[in-house]
Amino acid sequence: MPVRLDYLCQRPDLIAGLAQAHVDAFGALLPGWTVEAAAAELATHRQAEAIPTTLVALQDGRWLGSVSLLQNDHEDIRQYSPWLASLVVTPEARGQGIGQQLVHACVALAGRLQVPRLYLYCTDAVAFYQRLGWQVHDHIALASLQVTVMSIQPPAAPPQP
Repeated sequence: MPVRLDYLCQRPDLIAGLAQAHVDAFGALLPGWTVEAAAAELATHRQAEAIPTTLVALQDGRWLGSVSLLQNDHEDIRQYSPWLASLVVTPEARGQGIGQQLVHACVALAGRLQVPRLYLYCTDAVAFYQRLGWQVHDHIALASLQVTVMSIQPPAAPPQP
């Protein structure tokens, strides 16, 4: 069965599982971040074509991955905005292009929202994002980690007739 993308606002039943996955994947960057806090943040993603929102990759009713589009992703790096954030793919779904599909969908959404430049930060996925057209923008320290800030110019949405 093919993978389809949906907005989390249309599948609020997935919030608890995504919150746990986000804390597991990104807790080192956000000391003190809890599953409850992550779930509360995800619950604010109430609209599809807006910021903040989360896209979810689904197959047979279960989630395989997600990515968020946020105004601000970390209190220590407010100088850049908005952000592609919290890209996560379940271990069993990795290597199938789902992460790439989610990134492309998020960048396209940013273009539809007329975002001139989109940012992300990562620790060890620089080559992955470079293959998708992202460029290194900055290097900064977050918590006890060095992260790379990357950026991309989303394609402009076609004009409305």
